[in-house]
Amino acid sequence: MTATRPRAAAAPDPAGPLTAEPGRTPDDARPGTPQTAPAAPDPAGTVAATPGVPMAPDLGASPRGGRRRRRPEPAGAPQADDETRVAAAAAGGSDQGPDGESGEGPDDGTTVLAAPRRRRRRAEPQGPLDRAVAFVGPGIDTVRRRLGILDADAKAALSPQERTARRRKQVRYSLAGGAASIVLLPLLLLGLGWLLFPIPSPDDAVNNQIATVAYTDGEQLARLVPEQGNRIKVSMDAIPVHVREAVLAAEDRTFYSNPGFDITGILRAVVNQLTGGGGGGSTITQQYVKNTLVGNDATYWRKYKELIISLKVSGQKSKDEILNDYLNAIYYGRGAYGIESASLAYYGKPAAELTTSEGALLAGIIQSPSNWDPATTPDRARQRWSFVLDGMAQQGWISREDREAAQFPETIPPENTSRSSSLTDERGHILNAVRSELGSLGISEQAFAQGGLQVTTTVDPQRQEQLTESVRAKMEGQPEELRTGAVAIDPRTGGIVAYYGGDNGTGLDYARVLKQPGSTFKPFAVLAGLLQDPPVGLGTEFDGSERPGLRNAEGANCPTCDLKQAMTISNNVVFTKLAAEVGPQKVADAARLAGITASLDNPDARLPLGNKEVTPVQLASAYATIAAGGVWHAPHLVSKVVDSEGRVLYEYSPGEGEQRFSEQVARNVTETMLNVLPNDGLELPAGQEAAGKTGTVQSRFEGQNNDAWFAGFTPELATAVWVGTDRNDPIRDAAGTPISGKDLPGDMWSEFMSSAVRTGTVVDFPTFRALGRPPSTLAANEPTETPEPTPVSSAPPSPPPQPEEQLPPPPDELPEAPPEQEQPAVTPEPGAEPLLGRSDPPADDDSAASVEPTVG
Repeated sequence: MTATRPRAAAAPDPAGPLTAEPGRTPDDARPGTPQTAPAAPDPAGTVAATPGVPMAPDLGASPRGGRRRRRPEPAGAPQADDETRVAAAAAGGSDQGPDGESGEGPDDGTTVLAAPRRRRRRAEPQGPLDRAVAFVGPGIDTVRRRLGILDADAKAALSPQERTARRRKQVRYSLAGGAASIVLLPLLLLGLGWLLFPIPSPDDAVNNQIATVAYTDGEQLARLVPEQGNRIKVSMDAIPVHVREAVLAAEDRTFYSNPGFDITGILRAVVNQLTGGGGGGSTITQQYVKNTLVGNDATYWRKYKELIISLKVSGQKSKDEILNDYLNAIYYGRGAYGIESASLAYYGKPAAELTTSEGALLAGIIQSPSNWDPATTPDRARQRWSFVLDGMAQQGWISREDREAAQFPETIPPENTSRSSSLTDERGHILNAVRSELGSLGISEQAFAQGGLQVTTTVDPQRQEQLTESVRAKMEGQPEELRTGAVAIDPRTGGIVAYYGGDNGTGLDYARVLKQPGSTFKPFAVLAGLLQDPPVGLGTEFDGSERPGLRNAEGANCPTCDLKQAMTISNNVVFTKLAAEVGPQKVADAARLAGITASLDNPDARLPLGNKEVTPVQLASAYATIAAGGVWHAPHLVSKVVDSEGRVLYEYSPGEGEQRFSEQVARNVTETMLNVLPNDGLELPAGQEAAGKTGTVQSRFEGQNNDAWFAGFTPELATAVWVGTDRNDPIRDAAGTPISGKDLPGDMWSEFMSSAVRTGTVVDFPTFRALGRPPSTLAANEPTETPEPTPVSSAPPSPPPQPEEQLPPPPDELPEAPPEQEQPAVTPEPGAEPLLGRSDPPADDDSAASVEPTVG
């Protein structure tokens, strides 16, 4: 709705403006001319005429398009500027005059003009976003006008000819801008890259490839390549020409003629990446830059960086210098970097003595050393060797006769060559275990060797030192043929916090050697029983007496004892009966639930005695699952992997765990093992609770043992220790005494766990709630207090109660009873022994009597 507001003073109008003379009303402004005062606007926005009131001509609607002329205010009307105008009152939606009356005028027929309204101010911006928009708004409008950007109304106002001309202009500008971008953008990128990417030296390139392995706190544990080990730089003169030509035939036959990069190969790589294919071919310069300077990740950024540095290298170095740097830095497998180290690793001689055939073999394996090593894949190695020799013949570097006469060269075994680590102590086993674990994570040995990876392990430097010192202290002065493996795992994560595979880091890793675990397998029989429905409770009693073909260790006999008592003294008979009761396969399944991954095929009732082989890592992992309340975490050494560019390739998630069995079941298994340490004199300090089990494997020689174990855990740490020999010979200590589980292994376990308790906190196990029948609080074979037996009398039964007046005489007046008669002993049926009032099931087979028993 529009309203006419009077101005304070009207501008002169040459056509005869309406002016109010002093002392005259608006109706007298122009005599003889009919005039009307404007009525209140109607809802449609038109002005309705009031009957009897003349209307002023609408000068604002002049066809000349001039400004609308306003009627001057009558004399005496209030004069208001933009800041002091009188606001119209909103009474019933109508305009009001200055005196507050309606704009329709008084009842006497006179006309009162509507009071002028106050001009509305634009609201000030409130928030920071509004203020920013208000600040940049005018600038944006200016830019839009300069660029010719029109809004919808402006575009609609254009004529067809203007639209066509505008469209042609936009097309011309777009084509010119696109052409400029094609030329200027690459130049801009080239210039930026030239300034940003320096050329590393060959030594820096080598260091970029070297992987580092760190403890959990970031302290360096090992480097993949030692400072003075598997890299020997040689000059170009020390590399035979035919060896250089073999490398050129394998990698870049146009090396001396190309500019250092292959633009078609780069474009092919881009297309392949867009379509999901592999990378394209590269020159030796690019290979050198990629493998030693910028990395091998398949990204556009890496290709861009590779191109820039390849151009810089080609411009600053000669071809011979580039080839020499390449041959001294490239990885050849077997931990060898550079042609000199590779020649020693594969042939045991320097590169200067390599033949054409030998050089062709080394050149052929450059692209994939782990896949084309003749020791592992001889057929593929021979194919690559033939490919290289054929290329040399095509280039005219060797004659056809020499090609036909070439013989596939012999290489020395990898185990006799220098490995990628110079660590000869126990840390060498950690490094090799890390390398193996990376392979299972999809990170190849070649990527590990050339990617400059930074691997953070779960190994705690303090725990590692404690375990190593405990083993060395207890093994000092012992026979040289004894070997030891020990592993400690955090039950809450599965991370291996300490790892000892032996003092010789380049030898056999005894933390991963398969050995019979002895009675350390008995807790899995208890676990299998608790998983039954109904569960076999810890208070279930068995006759643990020896029987033919199966005997107990000295002091482990138990005519009647429950599962906790039998575990404490390590009674063999009880657990073979338990395994036969629940089923040997159920025991194997329970062990797998806990974390044993070794083959447990065709189990029998002697499985709880440890007649299947496991490793210390597996046993520590399974015990850690029990300690964690039935939550299994994969045992692992690698917690994080970062490449040379800082990208995270892998990171272990702490929440990765699987509830294999309930916490109550796990706590019941733990309960059976709590008295083992006090019984063997291996208690931990500060009152720390611990569950453990000994394991002793009997030798084929009478009275001797082949393997000895001790495994146990607190709520925060699970550790397994093994002692044995390489050839399964009888194990004796320095005094010549046969070693059992509670001896050297138990001492090492106790020493290490005590150190961990002293440097940690004391944590108790959860409250025990028995499943099934609870265990006895008495020790095995401890006599129980029973009431004296009632004498057996031959007298006739007492008569029924009589009235009080007819009570029998006092006891001292009764006739003397005859002497007590001895009761005959009850002999159970052959093959049937009491088990909760039932007969034990027979063994799975009849071989138990003929097989050498395993002593716990």
